[in-house]
Amino acid sequence: MSHTLRLGIGLALGTAVISGVSNYVAKISVTIVKNPVVFTTLKNMLVAVLLLGLFLAAAKARDLRGRSWKDWLRLVLIGVIGGSVPFVLFFTGLSKTSAVTGSLIHKTLFLWVALLAVPILKERIGRVQCIAFLLLLGGVFALGGLRGMHLGTGELMIFGATILWAVENIIAKVALRTFSSITVASARMSIGSVILIAYVGMTGGISAATHLDAEQWKWTLLASGLLMGYVITWYTALKHAPATLVSSLLVPASLITSVLTLVFQGSPLASKDLISGGLFIIAITITALVSKVPPRHIDAYERAHLNA
Repeated sequence: MSHTLRLGIGLALGTAVISGVSNYVAKISVTIVKNPVVFTTLKNMLVAVLLLGLFLAAAKARDLRGRSWKDWLRLVLIGVIGGSVPFVLFFTGLSKTSAVTGSLIHKTLFLWVALLAVPILKERIGRVQCIAFLLLLGGVFALGGLRGMHLGTGELMIFGATILWAVENIIAKVALRTFSSITVASARMSIGSVILIAYVGMTGGISAATHLDAEQWKWTLLASGLLMGYVITWYTALKHAPATLVSSLLVPASLITSVLTLVFQGSPLASKDLISGGLFIIAITITALVSKVPPRHIDAYERAHLNA
C-alpha cells in the first residue's frame, strides 16, 4: 500500500471520529440555538473565514491562476451543492429527529457515492470490498435498526442532504486532481456561506443571528471548530484516496454518536452497539487491507506521490 493511500485512509478515519462527535454536538447546538438555519449559517461563516485565512497564509492564491471555466464551475457547484443547500436540509431535519437517526441516514453516504463513483470516476469495487460494504450496511442497521424509524419530514430532509453531499463528493474528487484540498474546502465554505447568508437575510433571520446569548455562541463555536476539522481532513483524505474508500470509512461515525448519546444519558452499552461495532471494525479492516488505486485511474497528483 502506498504512502499516499495510507495517508488518505488515516485522514478518513480521523474524519469519522470528528463526524461522530460533531453529530452529537450538532443535535445539542440546534436545540440550544433554536433556529437551525441561523445556526448552520453562523457556523459555516466562521469556518469560511478561518479557511480563507489559512488559504491566504498558505499562499494558495496561485492555485486559482490560469483556470478554465470548467474548473471554476466545479468550485461553484461544490459551494452550492455541498456548502449551502444540504446544510439547511440537514440541520433543519436534525431539529426534527434524533442525533442517532440523523447520523444513520447520513452514513448511507458511502452507498450513493459508490453508485456514482463507479460509472463516473471509473473507480473499481472488488468482491471483497463489496463484502465490506455489506458489513458496513449491516453495522448501520444493527446500530439503529428500522425499529422506531419512519420517513418523516426530518428524515427526508437529511436524506436529501446526503444525496447532495454524495454528488458533491464526485465533483470534489475531480476538482482535487488539480486543486489543493485547502482551495476546494475554502471554495465550498465561502461560496456556501454567501448563499446561506443571503437565504437568512431573505427569511428574516438576521435579527436572530445578532441576538444570540453566551450559551448559544459557545455551542456555535464548538460546532464550528468540529466542522473546520471535518472539512480539512475530509478533503485531504479525498485527494489521496478513492471516493468509495473514503466515504465507506466515514460510516463508523454513527457508532461514536451513539456511544456519546448513551454515555451522557447514563445508559448502558447495548448488545446492538457491540454487534455494530464489531461489524464496523471487520469492515474497516477488510477495506483498508484490500484497497488499492488502479494504475489507470490514478490522477496526476497521486501518480507524482506514488513515484516519489
